[in-house]
Amino acid sequence: MSVIRIDDPSDPRLADYRDLTDVALRRVLEPAGGLYMAESAKVLARSLEAGHRPRSVLVQDKWLADAAALLEGRDDVPVYVVPATVAEKLTGYAVHRGLLAAMHRPKLPPAADVLRDARRVLVLDDIVDHTNVGAMFRGAAGLGADAVLVGPRCADPLYRRSVRVSMGTVFQVPWTRLPEWPAAGDVLHEAGFHLAALALADGAISLDEFAAAPPERVALMLGAEGDGLGRKALGAADTVVTIPMAGGVDSLNVAAAAAVAMWALRV
Repeated sequence: MSVIRIDDPSDPRLADYRDLTDVALRRVLEPAGGLYMAESAKVLARSLEAGHRPRSVLVQDKWLADAAALLEGRDDVPVYVVPATVAEKLTGYAVHRGLLAAMHRPKLPPAADVLRDARRVLVLDDIVDHTNVGAMFRGAAGLGADAVLVGPRCADPLYRRSVRVSMGTVFQVPWTRLPEWPAAGDVLHEAGFHLAALALADGAISLDEFAAAPPERVALMLGAEGDGLGRKALGAADTVVTIPMAGGVDSLNVAAAAAVAMWALRV
């Protein structure tokens, strides 16, 4: 392991880690050059298990042993050891988990490859909150979804906050991006999926009814926070499904709704 100690936050070797606030991550692809950030030893471990390649690691002294264990045999990966104050100046926040890794983004697979052996998948359409995206991946992993498909304007699953909220399951659940509707519907239908849209709409059936005799292959479609699924996405759906609610509440947070539907359709 190549250990390099740095005390100057302006050192050019630390450029990948500079000013990585949540606000910045929401505005731009993070960072230039096709990288994403893995935060914490657990997340780095899962990204390495998935075959992702680190460009460098930023760590504080007390977590250096954790980094060394994960990077054994990777002498080509520089490990920048910095004081806590330098880490906070770089990133704009307190790095409580002690470790950040700049990871090369893998090339996304074709949707047909991701769908080939799947039976239950999530389709995330225009979901822009990174926390919700991360929570939906965690739910997908924990409740047995085989894959996640994200629309062109959906928040990036590899943003630092999405990865952190998912507890690294964005590396565990196969995923890729879909094209715009109606082409996205064609991709899913060609793979043999029944498109079930979670939405409040006339003619919708209850989740209980749908789950009583579900199709063999189901793609659960969920739309943007607040507005829900758009007209074109709903137009591609084979069935519109609602979750029965009580207490005068008409709907759940999108990540919670995804978890409830996946549990109901578990196989």
